[in-house]
Amino acid sequence: MRIGVITFPGTLDDVDAARAVRYAGAQPVALWHADHDLQGVDAVIVPGGFSYGDYLRAGAIASIAPIMTEVVAAAGRGTPVLGICNGFQILCEAGLLPGALTRNVGLHFVCRDQRLRVESSATAWTGDLTAGQEILVPLKSGEGRFVADAATIDQLEGDGRVVFRYAGANPNGAMSAIAGISSADGRVVGLMPHPEHAIDALTGPSQDGLALFTSVLQGAASPV
Repeated sequence: MRIGVITFPGTLDDVDAARAVRYAGAQPVALWHADHDLQGVDAVIVPGGFSYGDYLRAGAIASIAPIMTEVVAAAGRGTPVLGICNGFQILCEAGLLPGALTRNVGLHFVCRDQRLRVESSATAWTGDLTAGQEILVPLKSGEGRFVADAATIDQLEGDGRVVFRYAGANPNGAMSAIAGISSADGRVVGLMPHPEHAIDALTGPSQDGLALFTSVLQGAASPV
């Protein structure tokens, strides 16, 4: 399986995401922000960082980059897409996921190992996890507070589209402690914490994050 990893100017975690793809047993494919070519990949990862310096709003400029035109079209055809941190912001700005990510409560940059509760295993990226399971992955963001209007929150909750929730203290004031959500078909997932930094006990707080990348190997083959 070939999984594309996009690099924008300011992306920081593309190499880490590619490493996670290799750990999962797939082939990472480097994708460039200015291109209109997904190179026939089976899934796409929009990694973390500070795309275009986070000018205007985090992810706003990246959401209209040429490569994202192709990502939006591919997602419409059912291609699995994972947005991590800045990638989550980009997916929201591009309209692939609802809501927005705003400045953390207290306006502090949060950098810590964070426990997450898995709320849904019914997505292309969480099939190897179990609902109710807790995982430990790093969180590092200044604009990670998920917000949406009440009707959107109710719909996400009612449709089972909240994928991850912060366990314990809410680190950034996210509404309903939401750490990650999915599209209606479960093929597009965005989350603020960094599973790609938790794939090896030598370099991360756990190996819990690897399950997202192994999940898509099965999830890409058949729609959720």
